[in-house]
Amino acid sequence: MNASSRQGATDVVVAVDQGTGSTKAIALDSRGHVVARSSVPVSRKDPRPGWVEQDAVEIRDSVLRAVASLLDQRPLNVMAIGLSNQRESAVVWDRQTGRPLGPMLGWQDRRTTERATAAFEEGWGHDVRSRTGLPLDPMFSALKLGWLLDQVDPDRAGCRSGRIAVGTVDSWLLFSLTGEHRIELGNASRTQLLNLERAEWDAGLAERFGIPEQALPEIVASDQASGPLRALPSLPRDTRIHAVLGDSHAALYANGVREPGRVKATYGTGSSVIALSGAAPAPEDGGLVQTIAWSTGSPAYAVEGTILSTGSTLIWLSELFGTDPYGLSRLAASAPPNSGLDLVPAFSGLGAPYWDPQAKAIISGFGLGTSQAEIARAAFESIALQTEDVFAEVARAAGKPVTDVLIDGGPAQNDWLAQLQADLSQQEILRNNVAELSAIGAAHLAGVARGFWTEPECETLNRDRTAFVPSLTPEEARARREQWAHAVRRSRLRSALQGP
Repeated sequence: MNASSRQGATDVVVAVDQGTGSTKAIALDSRGHVVARSSVPVSRKDPRPGWVEQDAVEIRDSVLRAVASLLDQRPLNVMAIGLSNQRESAVVWDRQTGRPLGPMLGWQDRRTTERATAAFEEGWGHDVRSRTGLPLDPMFSALKLGWLLDQVDPDRAGCRSGRIAVGTVDSWLLFSLTGEHRIELGNASRTQLLNLERAEWDAGLAERFGIPEQALPEIVASDQASGPLRALPSLPRDTRIHAVLGDSHAALYANGVREPGRVKATYGTGSSVIALSGAAPAPEDGGLVQTIAWSTGSPAYAVEGTILSTGSTLIWLSELFGTDPYGLSRLAASAPPNSGLDLVPAFSGLGAPYWDPQAKAIISGFGLGTSQAEIARAAFESIALQTEDVFAEVARAAGKPVTDVLIDGGPAQNDWLAQLQADLSQQEILRNNVAELSAIGAAHLAGVARGFWTEPECETLNRDRTAFVPSLTPEEARARREQWAHAVRRSRLRSALQGP
């Protein structure tokens, strides 16, 4: 049966956004409106400090459940499917049985910090960054994959024989749903195994990180259609995935960013600030990393700053205070704006623009009179201040101020937080009001790839935004940022004492 043959059904593009805390699915009609949505929670385990694990089978099943739930809501003709996914998380599995060989290590997992430090001390740092655009850091996939293989294939015989496969979340899901072992180029650029300039696996780095090339997936363009889905019997037999994007890349695409000059921040468990940099890798510079946002004929290069803890900070503090993030927000809004308190959420070190795995989480400036409300405000301010740190680095690298800022993601739907960002950044902030922006970006690209709409038509689709303008004076914002910078220096004191 053809996908468009169901009488009375709405023609849609379906997109799945597989994230750290949940898997979401949406259906977009030809005008770009969400006509159905579903969400399935996924769990994570933190067996030791700094260790973050998820169950790859649960991840796969959550995708199946989310799509099935979507299709149960109303008659839909699924014209194409798009996928966005959490990046850097690493999976190792058996090709013959299709079963994972251990946990999926989440992108926040820091168990390989010592390996990263040792590699840096051995002199890998500059070479790895010059080839991949990424600093030696436990966040990226290569060190995680090496750790997983050490547990199940220490001599790498299983990899070299072709029995063991490795990959990121998109690789695992495509294998589970279609049987293909492939990886989208933008996701591949986050593994620290991709030569950024050549846009292909780097044999020298694969050997250095202990990842046999036989185990690596095939690299494909972002809009290359998959084989037919074999795990969703409710869909027509020839249904395919027509687009895959990393979640932050998908949100950038959904915002209509196609050229350099605009900056997007996605708030989630952590946060990503990303801007297109042009048709070639940018010069290696400062605290930003380089990546490939997507490839639709040629790679779209970007610079990015990844912040390790934003939404997760709010969840942690909410649980500590016996409330939820909404209650924490109300508590924070009741606090005075100038308490002198800072919370630096370096629970697993600091990401961009510092890339300091030795930084420690601290609360500074508190006393016996400090209230829960003041601590809650400091937690929200840490999101805006970390994001502004990266905005400033983007402006420094570009040699000109950031003038067009787009924000999205779950925490960004909080008006108070969005206003806080505008105040502390002294920028007009445009917030996309659709929570599932990563899924929408994947749907947009899938629709273009399938011919559901053209690229110009895609750029005119509905984008609901709200503007926030600064209400603090520049002097007040500057003073608050200087106080934050002092707290960050205290968080990084151990690194400074140890030296480079």
